[in-house]
Amino acid sequence: MISLSDLRKVYRTRGGQQVVALDGIDLHVPRGAIHGIVGESGAGKSTLIRCLTALEQPTSGSVAIDGVSLTGLGERALRRQRLRIGMVFQHVNLLEARTAAANVAYPLRVARVPRARRAERVAELLDIVGLTDRGQSYPSQLSGGQKQRVGIARALATEPAVLLCDEPTSALDSDTTRQILRLIRDVRDRLGITVLIITHEMSVVREVCDSVTLLDRGRIAQSGPIDEVVGDHGSRLARSLVPLPPAPAAPGHRTLELAFGGETSTARVLATVGSLGEGVEVSTGTIETLAGTRVGRMRLTLPSAAVADATQRLRAAGVHVEEVAP
Repeated sequence: MISLSDLRKVYRTRGGQQVVALDGIDLHVPRGAIHGIVGESGAGKSTLIRCLTALEQPTSGSVAIDGVSLTGLGERALRRQRLRIGMVFQHVNLLEARTAAANVAYPLRVARVPRARRAERVAELLDIVGLTDRGQSYPSQLSGGQKQRVGIARALATEPAVLLCDEPTSALDSDTTRQILRLIRDVRDRLGITVLIITHEMSVVREVCDSVTLLDRGRIAQSGPIDEVVGDHGSRLARSLVPLPPAPAAPGHRTLELAFGGETSTARVLATVGSLGEGVEVSTGTIETLAGTRVGRMRLTLPSAAVADATQRLRAAGVHVEEVAP
């Protein structure tokens, strides 16, 4: 559904230097999936989404949406293909002088959809996003979550094949964020649409994504289904998706970090930890279910003399073990 092949984007500064924003990106997001793109500031997330919407042409490589390459299309053909891409923005960008219904109708007017069909489609969309009774409200009369619901309805107006969400919840509180993410998942389930979410919030990935890609300085550092990513216990994404709560250091002790999941049951891990003897303590831990897979992390503090034996026994039980530097 979304296919990027050896995508490369290079900018030139006024001084003539080259800045590589994207460097050989290969990515395929299947139809109906919700895929997260994460990375630090400057990783290339914004450039990637601009290439996906053809606001930027890649220096080399290709971008295809729903089987159609966007690279090299003429203006008229590009406008047609953009109707197949819905866009949800961080700050919504509603037209303040238009009602919620008129904002949803706007892309339909641009696409020259007949008035009667526009009204019918707007009613359908407001119902989908749970705002049937707010169609005549102006943006100033809506909460942040309601505005984002209008933004989602507007993005769906032309029946796109792909929904691109650029930091859709970063301006919302935690409760509203969960509501919007549930709505995105419900929209995917109801319409079969493919969703790509650009975010810096790992909680968004944990909550709603089927798969995830980590960008690092324009390259893919890690990518895959959530269950496979968290199964790579020592990776950056796995640590970020299953973060440990903070814990105070234990002077005079050493620290082991454990990670487990999949075929290694929580009960087996706890039983093994409990058998390690006196002086071994759990300083912090977390257990979550992501993509149907039970995964956990834990830190143990223990005397130096116990480290080798504890490490051997834990690894024999299927636990990923690393010593944490003091």
